[in-house]
Amino acid sequence: MNQAGTGKVLMKGNEAIAEAALRAGCRAYFGYPITPQNELIAYMAANMMDRGGVFIQAESEVAAINMVYGASTAGARAMTSSSSPGISLKQEGISFAAGADIPLVVVNVIRGGPGLGAIGPAQSDYFQATRGGGHGDYRCIVLAPKSVQECADLTVLAFELSDKYRMPAILLADGIIGQMMEGVVLPPAMDLGQLPARDWIVGGMASRPRLARHITSLDLVPENLEAKTRARFERYEIVKKEEVRFEASGFRTGCGEFTGEGPDLTIAAYGTAARVALGARQLAEKEGLKLGIFRPITLWPFPSKALAKIAAAGKPILTVEMSQGQLVEDVKLSVLEAAPGSPRAAIHLLAHSGGVVPTEEEVFARAKAILAGLDAPKLQA
Repeated sequence: MNQAGTGKVLMKGNEAIAEAALRAGCRAYFGYPITPQNELIAYMAANMMDRGGVFIQAESEVAAINMVYGASTAGARAMTSSSSPGISLKQEGISFAAGADIPLVVVNVIRGGPGLGAIGPAQSDYFQATRGGGHGDYRCIVLAPKSVQECADLTVLAFELSDKYRMPAILLADGIIGQMMEGVVLPPAMDLGQLPARDWIVGGMASRPRLARHITSLDLVPENLEAKTRARFERYEIVKKEEVRFEASGFRTGCGEFTGEGPDLTIAAYGTAARVALGARQLAEKEGLKLGIFRPITLWPFPSKALAKIAAAGKPILTVEMSQGQLVEDVKLSVLEAAPGSPRAAIHLLAHSGGVVPTEEEVFARAKAILAGLDAPKLQA
């Protein structure tokens, strides 16, 4: 693989994530096989040692996440990946990392659940990723690609944001995004000497008092633990202010603000569901209907203020997701933030799960029914 970062190559999403991680300076990967992310771990197994890094297929997902924790505290850019049931097993370690304020990257290529479920694509781990997932009060930065190109770009961003804010970052893709092949322009390989300074790591503690030379999430004094948690949430507020990312298409804007002269209906979707929504909009255009698409790229922090401005026009919103109503909860909360006195947008939900993917025709038919007044809102903010 050419490391210059020039030219377009054909890759699977899983492979693009792995190669982008290597180019972003990841030199410690620990994982355990599970479909549909196995191409990622296989790519790391084949390439990590040639880049001077460490690859270990751990004995379990629990072991893998704790190895990532240890590598991060030693100063490495470290990553793990898995699919839904495996990510559930990693939640304790992710919570420990959040409590110890260490950076690490976790990739979840979602499959149908709950339980072992199926190997088909799904988006039903949205709550787990965006609400913390494990025990205690914490958040993770959550990025959702819709293409192989974004698999690469958002992987690099995940490492950058995780380092910047010293918190776990999750790349949340579904099975289709991980398995599909597209052309991708890979990022240039990073100079490891240019990685952000990590004076907090185990090897950088010489100036600390002897009893403070450790990294842990443990604090048995309730007031101290609360103070640390509050400080962490103040940092999260900075993330919410600085790191929101989204894509909105089909809207007119003025002075950077959404105007009321937008589409007849807005589809809220991410990942594969957002790709399906694009096809539905093309079908709508043939019949003179205007559909807008609002795609959150950061699932946390969610771009609620932007969606609230769209909702202030009072036009209906159709949430399309491959889960039984998880993304729609953040859509509802966003609509509640619309300016006082503005018309309340009706919220509709088109949901599939278990590996079933909505079709363009299905989404268009649902949007058409809503605009014709034949589909009452299933959810109202």
